[in-house]
Order: sequence, then structure tokens, then C-alpha cells
Amino acid sequence: MKFTTTIQGSGNTTGIEVPDEVVSALDAGRRPPVVVTMNGASYRSSIAVMGGRNMISVSAANRQLTGVAAGDTVEVGLELDTEPRVVEVPEDLAAALAAEPEAKDFYGTLNYSSQRRYVEPIADAKTPEARSRRIAKAVQDLKAKKK
Repeated sequence: MKFTTTIQGSGNTTGIEVPDEVVSALDAGRRPPVVVTMNGASYRSSIAVMGGRNMISVSAANRQLTGVAAGDTVEVGLELDTEPRVVEVPEDLAAALAAEPEAKDFYGTLNYSSQRRYVEPIADAKTPEARSRRIAKAVQDLKAKKK
């Protein structure tokens, strides 16, 4: 399913408004998981209702991937994402979680998006020291049951 829209927002707060008829045509509820395609590049996301509007976030990484910016008018391709959503846990984080069963158990209860919020900053660390700090913080937060 395709539609044309303008990327809304500024700075790090950008998104795509999805027309009601597109959400209805997906026939998967109000918050369906989708594959978004712009400028020939695709990423996985979900439609969320924000301020009464159906929106898909366009993160900085996804703006770079698709070559879009706030204010751009683009053709958006959407399809229902039926593939399982699994976050690959880096080996060093897995080892840290194995040493802290309470943190590991809580991590296992988290949904896909919450797991990504823990894993992505670790994967994006520029130095081994930053990575170690982020792993320690993630384990601490998971033990405290922070989503």
C-alpha cells in the first residue's frame, strides 16, 4: 500500500502521518507492525496513535537509511510486518545477563521495542569502555525492572 506524505517534525522528533484509510486497509488493529519503505530503503516499525493521528516514527538512523528529512514530501510504501520480531542480544550483554538471572528473567518479559531500547545503545557504543558502561547500566536497570 502506497501513499504520499510530508515528513513531519524537526530535529529528532520526526514522523509520518498515516491516513486512516491506510490503517483500515491493513486490517490489523490500531497499532499494527509494519515495514516502511521510502526511497527504496525499508525498515520495521509500528503505527501508533499520537494526538489522535496515526503516526510512524522516523528515527535519526531511519532518516539516514532512507535519505529523508522533516519537510520532505515522499512516497511511502507500507506493508503489514508478519515476521517475528526478535532482538539479537550481543554476546557480551548475554554473558552479563547470564551472571544476573533476575535481570535476564526481566529482559525476557519485555516486548520487542523495550528490548531494542536496551540493546541498540550497546551496539552503537563507539569505544569498548562505553560499551562496558552501557552493559553495566542495562543490567542495573533490568535488575530494577525498568522498562
